[in-house]
Amino acid sequence: MKKSILFFGLFIATIQLTSCEKESPRYPISNSRGEFLKESVQRNKALVGSEEEQIQQVIKNDSTHKYYQSAHGFWYKYLKANIHDTITPKTGQMVDLVFEIQDIDGNVIYNKEETTPSLYQVDKQEIMVGLRHGVKLMRKGETISFLFPSHLGYGYLGDKEKIGLNEPLICVVTLKDIKTNP
Repeated sequence: MKKSILFFGLFIATIQLTSCEKESPRYPISNSRGEFLKESVQRNKALVGSEEEQIQQVIKNDSTHKYYQSAHGFWYKYLKANIHDTITPKTGQMVDLVFEIQDIDGNVIYNKEETTPSLYQVDKQEIMVGLRHGVKLMRKGETISFLFPSHLGYGYLGDKEKIGLNEPLICVVTLKDIKTNP
């Protein structure tokens, strides 16, 4: 009996000594270590580079117009400029727009009758990101042709109707009026 008590005591002491060790954290079983993210960055850089080459080719082929590069990453040219006014739309103002959307080759995707809105409240309504920035450069009566890389257009999903995946776009926009806030 003494042997079994001694054996039981020794067993309890062993358990207590081994259970006092610190637990080691469990790590996820993954060997990629950020490879997907690195590959995604490389794909996006290649895509942006390819779209920029397409846009530069359009600019190069149009020797009759001067193109300007915006701080937001798109290019534009004036088809009809207003050199007399200095007023441009501000956040919250209503503007009356007419625009069409073309692919990078100039083929019309959405004509002026198909695009909405014609009335747009600057920075308060949903509209293509590039147009959101482009409209703020315009003056009443101007017509500007914008060249947008896909990330400023409809991005990697397109519009799920006529605009494809990662498609750079040309938008020809006429700003008919800037409505002052009441």
